[in-house]
Amino acid sequence: MQIKTFGELIDWTRDLHQNLARCLAHCSTLHDEERARALLDYLSSHEAELARIIDGFEHQSVPRALETRVYDYLKHSPIKTHETCDGAFSRKDSQEIFREVIDFHEQVMDLYKILSEKAEIPEARELLEQLLEMEKNETMRLARQVGRMDDL
Repeated sequence: MQIKTFGELIDWTRDLHQNLARCLAHCSTLHDEERARALLDYLSSHEAELARIIDGFEHQSVPRALETRVYDYLKHSPIKTHETCDGAFSRKDSQEIFREVIDFHEQVMDLYKILSEKAEIPEARELLEQLLEMEKNETMRLARQVGRMDDL
């Protein structure tokens, strides 16, 4: 997807979370370990919820911010996506699965941070800062919940 505006950026990150959710759910059905299946199911539902939250940003944002051009997107290192699910999560242990999902979230946060620092209008900067804050909070919540799973 070619991203030209912040609205398209939101669509793209929402789609990334949706694709990751589908891939995690798919791999859950293939995994041999019960603990890993439970983790994959939880992560899948969390990613689907994040996609829903991100979609809400688009509907609540000021049109001026959504229509603002994204000039430096192509200079940013591309985020490793799960657009095509190759079943890799079904071959990883719980720790590897969790690290890869957290790494994905960190890449998204880095993108939001870089673009918010370069946003030319206050509305676009505010939108990206809100997305960044939401992504940070959800990543911390995810880490806490998975930590609780490890305690069981």
